[in-house]
Amino acid sequence: MKELLLVVTTIIKDTIQFYGCLIYFLMGKPYKTCPYFKTTSQEDLHAKINIYSIAISFYLYNKKHYRKSSYREDIIDNFRNVAIPGTGIPLSYFVQYKLSCYILIFIIYPIICLIASLHWYYLQCKEKEKDNEKASLDCISKEYYIRLLTPNDWFSYWRLNSRIAGYHAYIHNVSDGYTMENKWTFLQEGLRRNVPVSPFLSEPSSLVIKHKNEEGGMGIYFYKNAVNDGDWIIQERMYNSDWVSSLLPKNAPLSTFRVMTYSRLAISMDDIDYDKRSKDKVSSDDISALSCVFRAGREGASTDHSSILFNVDINTGTIKYGTTNAHWYKLYNVTTCPYRSFGQEHTTHPDASNITVTGQTIPNIKEILKLVEDSHYKTCPDVPFVGWDVVLSTHEKVPICLLEVNLSCNFFRGSFDKHVYLDFCNDLCTTLDEKKLNRDGSNDGDDDGKKMK
Repeated sequence: MKELLLVVTTIIKDTIQFYGCLIYFLMGKPYKTCPYFKTTSQEDLHAKINIYSIAISFYLYNKKHYRKSSYREDIIDNFRNVAIPGTGIPLSYFVQYKLSCYILIFIIYPIICLIASLHWYYLQCKEKEKDNEKASLDCISKEYYIRLLTPNDWFSYWRLNSRIAGYHAYIHNVSDGYTMENKWTFLQEGLRRNVPVSPFLSEPSSLVIKHKNEEGGMGIYFYKNAVNDGDWIIQERMYNSDWVSSLLPKNAPLSTFRVMTYSRLAISMDDIDYDKRSKDKVSSDDISALSCVFRAGREGASTDHSSILFNVDINTGTIKYGTTNAHWYKLYNVTTCPYRSFGQEHTTHPDASNITVTGQTIPNIKEILKLVEDSHYKTCPDVPFVGWDVVLSTHEKVPICLLEVNLSCNFFRGSFDKHVYLDFCNDLCTTLDEKKLNRDGSNDGDDDGKKMK
């Protein structure tokens, strides 16, 4: 009974901390002097950054986003195929209106966290039963703390990165680097700045594609080349290199390496004059790789969006265990959707069990990391985070190239140095908050006034 009381007390205390800190930031109070989570511990820093990022999502809600007319429109688009595992309800339903967002964060979110912590206790009980032991009740309050204050799942990190990117772009009036999110702009600027991008065709100016066995005007499509102000980038199909193919099942799609980099130049916004910066200059010491994931495409899939995510040690290039985040994309599915990917670690590709992936070493990992760091410097040093889709292909001219960039990016469950990541986020939030307070204090006509609401 005493242990249960302690668990309940701890959960209540953590919930009060969450509400107090969130309301503090929603009122437009300074990030730097926040009275909550004041220690220098990694957990307190994570909690403070996480809650601040939630608050700024309300601040940004109706403001212009770098790729949409508003942050609201961007999250609705991004959440339309994502559901908290086991609920089946697209998260886009909850972000249609600002009021529903408040309900989601203030009511539904803590409840979901509590359910997740009880589920974790259930899993621990099942695990302990094998050894005739009992799970400790305090694992409930510990899991609740993680889920509510310092969430470490891929979705939470994705949203944290996305909020910071949207916030940074808004505060800096969408600086030049954010235009790289457009696939065509990236390819054009990549060529101009000596970045190895995937090749595209300048001819023909337009294409007519016909089905070989349909008549009556059916099965005919017209595509105008982006080179000639059309909407379509025309490229030859690229194929996995022999080494990548050796790790994949037959009929697998082009499988990329998602490498994530960060730029401290985005904090200071110094040394980002594109015209003065040499195209051949190596990357700045302020830009580094954080993580790498091998997205091993599934058999028969058209792209590696359907894949097993194999974590990569960026120091050695060694491929670690693979997993998935597919359970976050199970819509209207409650009974069969797993709540977690717990126990789903892969050493082999599930579509080719005779092929061992874990333990393999990427032969040119240093070259890949250098490439993305250089490219971040050359194309968008003013953007905090960039997720690069790196291809190792059979193409003779560009055996290693970049498909595109993702600026509201996620780690795809890859491991990273959390201390480095949180320190960077903290410095970035501190600087952005000071700029926001100065902007709001100058009465520049901001439609939300001085409060994050």
